[in-house]
Amino acid sequence: MLKVVQVKIEDIYIPAARRAEFDQGEVDAIIERMLNGDEEKPIRVRKGKGRLVLIQGVNRLEAGRALGETEIGVYIVQAQKF
Repeated sequence: MLKVVQVKIEDIYIPAARRAEFDQGEVDAIIERMLNGDEEKPIRVRKGKGRLVLIQGVNRLEAGRALGETEIGVYIVQAQKF
């Protein structure tokens, strides 16, 4: 079972492929849910080259940043092997 870990938002690297998934409408909807007290599921990151790399959850990450959050709950997962 994966454990939720709190990490600093500024410590998460967002690759270009994840940036392309950014949707302002979705970010606004997430912000609305967060302001209503709804819990968002943790984003997924992996360790890579001395940093955390975003795997999934760019819109949740950006919603937290927009609300002034400095930390976010993450699942740290293994990188896929090809």
